[in-house]
Amino acid sequence: MDRIDCAQWMLMAGLALSASACGAEAEPGEAEESLESTQEALFSLPNDVVLEWNAHTIDALTEHDGYADPLVATRVLTMVHLAMHDAVNATAYRFYRPYTFKKRDLTANPVAAAASAAHEVLIRLFPAQRAALSGKLEASLGGVPNGYSEWRGVALGRRVGQQLVTLRSDDGSDASTPYTPGSEPGDYQFTMPGVIARPGWQNVTPFGLKSSNQFRPGPPPALASAEYAAAYDEVKSRGDVNSVTRSAEESAYARFWYEFSDIGWNRVTRVVAEQEQPGLASTARLFALVNVAMADSYIAGWDAKFHYDFWRPITAIQQGDRDGNPKTVADPSFTPLLVTPPVQDYPSTHSTLGAAAAEVLTRHFGRHGDEIGFSMTSSTASEPEVELRSFDSFRQASEENADSRVVAGIHFPFACAAGLSLGEKIGKHVFENHLQSYR
Repeated sequence: MDRIDCAQWMLMAGLALSASACGAEAEPGEAEESLESTQEALFSLPNDVVLEWNAHTIDALTEHDGYADPLVATRVLTMVHLAMHDAVNATAYRFYRPYTFKKRDLTANPVAAAASAAHEVLIRLFPAQRAALSGKLEASLGGVPNGYSEWRGVALGRRVGQQLVTLRSDDGSDASTPYTPGSEPGDYQFTMPGVIARPGWQNVTPFGLKSSNQFRPGPPPALASAEYAAAYDEVKSRGDVNSVTRSAEESAYARFWYEFSDIGWNRVTRVVAEQEQPGLASTARLFALVNVAMADSYIAGWDAKFHYDFWRPITAIQQGDRDGNPKTVADPSFTPLLVTPPVQDYPSTHSTLGAAAAEVLTRHFGRHGDEIGFSMTSSTASEPEVELRSFDSFRQASEENADSRVVAGIHFPFACAAGLSLGEKIGKHVFENHLQSYR
């Protein structure tokens, strides 16, 4: 980096540095050491742009289809946040390994790069929203000093966003696979007439996993087993709309977590990013890893769901006299507390996504990751007194998130346990194999 570029970079970063940062009158090794300290300062910049474009992405998804398709939403959020990560990372000397964009421009403003990368992904995916998204980009750039560095940041962000969209242009997300339910006991039956959610999503190219079946769980318990009967009785007792064994708190957290996982766990990540205030680069990496883990959790979860094709509690309990297990008593009137989604039971991908996100969050914050508590509200909480819930750790939240599906009457406990295990493996793999620190 020559002295002119370095001076421009310092100006855009808004940092007061000694001349030795650009190599002027520096002792041997001093310039390199000063550059490293400059990069540290750059990566301590506020993380607002990441949080803002996370919210803008969710707004764009809502505008596009009312946020009716969480699988597509995880793909979009992951593309946006990977682009932001690579754009911010490309303005620095050497911190995190990139996902796909390997070039660097130390003269580029990192805020401009991040916002432009997110904007580029979104306008390519949602061209009808170009005007509104361009207004949001203009607002993000309003806090960036005008000049060469801003221009370079915008150009860099566009290149990164374009590369990400091109990379995912043929990932199988537009494909559809015909589906016909089976008729044997244990086979999934439509919970909504003729509707099955995104058959074929298991064939989408993962973002971080080697394959969709890399961590496929073992099968659910046999219908004739005591384990199945116990799980059957638990969800029948705790999950019925008229349950007398489900506590008021369980009903509250069933509703609290009854939203698409990517909405809930991006909210968790925003709350903690605001609370803990990791710098710009660290926050960009965190959101990218959380969303990679969740996107791959849907892909891997769909692989297992369609492989085992296991029925939901609403079908199983209403048809309990067909399962061949003398310990399961049918209840044709069984109605879950909440509406059952139109896809197979095993494993619970709601549990998978929560566990994967919690694993990434815990590992990201290092040795204190298991000690970070937080509180958050939910858009699905129906009683004002339970709109806010507090947690001592990410894993505690993910376990409650999983149990919420049992007390809602829409998943067997073993499906949630399998989901938690699968999510932990996905989160661990993604964190250990992608966007690693060079240090």
